[in-house]
Amino acid sequence: MRQKVALAGALIHEPSLIILDEPLTGLDAGSARRVKTVLREHVANGATVVMTTHILEVAERMAERIGVIARGRLVAEGTLDELRARAGRQDSNLEDIFLTLVADESAAA
Repeated sequence: MRQKVALAGALIHEPSLIILDEPLTGLDAGSARRVKTVLREHVANGATVVMTTHILEVAERMAERIGVIARGRLVAEGTLDELRARAGRQDSNLEDIFLTLVADESAAA
């Protein structure tokens, strides 16, 4: 319930920028779907939503641009197709791409 109230408070004034940290944590499936719909509508109306998540399927389905952070550094950023190209994984999902990019970063360190 706290998560729902916090999200409602963030959205009620229809800000042009919303920054959310793990907004789907603790929500049931129906509430999570509603939140995703509301966020998509907000973006369609010209707003920007910046969202952190460890659930890569959510990022893959929702994000127009994705940033990959490893060891506290932004190691890659772009559209899903741009990240696929960078990772050399053209037909891969975001989880595979993420693991490739993070492994590349660890090898370079």
